Amino acid sequence: MSNLFARKSIHQLIKEADDSEKGLKKTLGPLSLIALGIGVIIGAGLFSITGSAAANNAGPAVTISFIIAGLGCAFAGLCYAEFSSMIPIAGSAYTYSYATMGEFIAWIIGWDLVLEYAVGSATVAISWSRYLVKFFSNLGIDLPMQLVMSPFDSATLADGSIVSGIVNLPAVFIVLIVSVILARGIKESAAFTTFIVSLKLVVVFAFIILGWKYMNPENHVPYIIKNEGVFGEYGWSGIIRAAAIVFFAYIGFDAVSTAAQETKNPKRDMPIGILGSLAICTVLYILFAHVMTGLANYQEFKGQDGIAPVAVAISHTPFVWLKQGVIIAILAGYSSVILVLLYGQSRVFFSMSRDGLMPKIFSDIHPKYQTPSKSNALFAVFVSLFAAFVPGRVVGEMTSIGTLFAFILVCIGVMILRVKMPDAPRAFSTPLVPLVPILGVFTCLFMMVFLPLDTWIRLLVWMIIGFDVYMTYGIKRSHLSKGLENKRQAFVISISGLVTTLVLLIVAFVHHYIATAPDTGLFIFSIVFSVLHLGLYLMHYYKNK
Repeated sequence: MSNLFARKSIHQLIKEADDSEKGLKKTLGPLSLIALGIGVIIGAGLFSITGSAAANNAGPAVTISFIIAGLGCAFAGLCYAEFSSMIPIAGSAYTYSYATMGEFIAWIIGWDLVLEYAVGSATVAISWSRYLVKFFSNLGIDLPMQLVMSPFDSATLADGSIVSGIVNLPAVFIVLIVSVILARGIKESAAFTTFIVSLKLVVVFAFIILGWKYMNPENHVPYIIKNEGVFGEYGWSGIIRAAAIVFFAYIGFDAVSTAAQETKNPKRDMPIGILGSLAICTVLYILFAHVMTGLANYQEFKGQDGIAPVAVAISHTPFVWLKQGVIIAILAGYSSVILVLLYGQSRVFFSMSRDGLMPKIFSDIHPKYQTPSKSNALFAVFVSLFAAFVPGRVVGEMTSIGTLFAFILVCIGVMILRVKMPDAPRAFSTPLVPLVPILGVFTCLFMMVFLPLDTWIRLLVWMIIGFDVYMTYGIKRSHLSKGLENKRQAFVISISGLVTTLVLLIVAFVHHYIATAPDTGLFIFSIVFSVLHLGLYLMHYYKNK
């Protein structure tokens, strides 16, 4: 089992970082970190998911959902700060875990990060597509709705007819364009990044200030919509489910923790940067959501319009000029968000490939552009398929549950470190351990529980596929564990796969029993998938017994 939980030494990681990055200058202070956090956090989630969360789950009380989500991020952020101070390199949760908890846990987190980065970029691309449709519609140009929606979405046309989607071509287009930029190695300059961040902040402040006067108080009555018996649809269950959904809007704050190597005083400045940016963004999110649900009744954000809620809300103001300006700013901001997410995904898989856990293709470098171009191409196809054929609600919830799961593992990791490596140097220590990590685990888990069961099914399926890849490829080609698999390792992998598969079976049956809409396809797939994998992991267990 020692190979399964083999760790990279922190000394080795820091040495590798120093060799590759030539010792980054420590220039960042608390204000710089707060600015970095705000720039990264405010993005696609606010402009896309807020509307659907209000329409389908929380109503005007989506503001409370933002508070709950922000609280969960604060606990996880403190744990990220400790990790980044111990391993002050431009890394990720995968790198942290490899150094502290071992290869198997690092694999789980790395595989899970796909849901944050790759599927997250698909979510943004879908919303980008919807805002593009709104932009052309305002110019009197109506794009064919069948070509801007997934096959599982529908829209009502001006004549009252309902059409179903075929493929979301604009979403595919923006993913491919951004992927080409990444493959060619074009870097975002500091000036361009600053411009995009400023543009997003201008949009947020303009919307809040200009829209405040035109809010209709009746749209906020009642503030907490009465639950009519369906779990997760309004009432407090809807508010908490919405918190898990809008959690997507906070994704990116962990980027602050990766700047530890460039921070003058990480012990003091890291918590200020993380918590300060989270606090400011939470206040802005509350004000933004309050104005949005005040301008338009929450019911107006249902369906396809919920993917572009800002455009819907602005239509209730006299600022026609603002509508197009805001949409242009959002489209530009979305493009940079997609770029950052796809960049992060390719770099996580690059690291996993360099460690032998993924095929070499993910770490192959283009001789001219010096980028992992093959990896970029593969993920361009993967993300494009998601963006083209999967509804925005589904990919948004998958992103949220994947990120929440990663945060839970990071919080648990801090508690493990305090036991196994109590004397390791820490520029910043998470306060009130184990209370803060435990609160982080429970807050994130609480939000996960309130996500729809079909989202849990997709998470479990994804993790089982991850166990498959690690069992058949990763463990055999790992550089650190020397490609050796002993009986105890096989036992851990087999039991992990069996337990996850059994949980999938249980969740599938429960979902089928309580589902308010037909789920025959998902149910049959879950049963067949589970049975096949029960056989696979039992065979793996007895083979290595």
